Amino acid sequence: MRRTSLAEMDCSVARTLDVVGEWWTLLIIRDAFLGARHFEEFQRRTGIARNILAERLERLVENGVFERRPYQERPLRHEYRLTEKGRELFGVLTALRQWGDRWAAEGDPPMVLEHRDCGYVAVGVLTCSECGEPLTPYNVRAKGRLITRPAPRPGSDPMSRPA
Repeated sequence: MRRTSLAEMDCSVARTLDVVGEWWTLLIIRDAFLGARHFEEFQRRTGIARNILAERLERLVENGVFERRPYQERPLRHEYRLTEKGRELFGVLTALRQWGDRWAAEGDPPMVLEHRDCGYVAVGVLTCSECGEPLTPYNVRAKGRLITRPAPRPGSDPMSRPA
């Protein structure tokens, strides 16, 4: 069953979810940050079915999150490398991991990040780029276009949609 695309919504969160919102996709990206490069590594680490993995990797390449590079000629094999666009998902995965450590993990966190420069366990913190203060839902406000639902598709019954 094909999911509905969110690519046409005028919302950056929705458009991002259209690219990386499927759970296998985030696990593939997680493993790339942990050093996986080859199809077999992603398959072994995640346990994902090969056909689904191939589809997810192709979609990530199409969306510019990964680039494919040949690493062997006979037979031809490729590795998958995060692009700049893909590397910028590091903060997203760090935030998800930290949320999971607090709210979903049983016992100690299964993994921590050690900051190479100082040797301490690092905790990601969202801060203002100007003043350095932490950002919270209580000290920011959204400005810009209103977020609205996409227009109904032709032939859809507008009376069946929630208000």
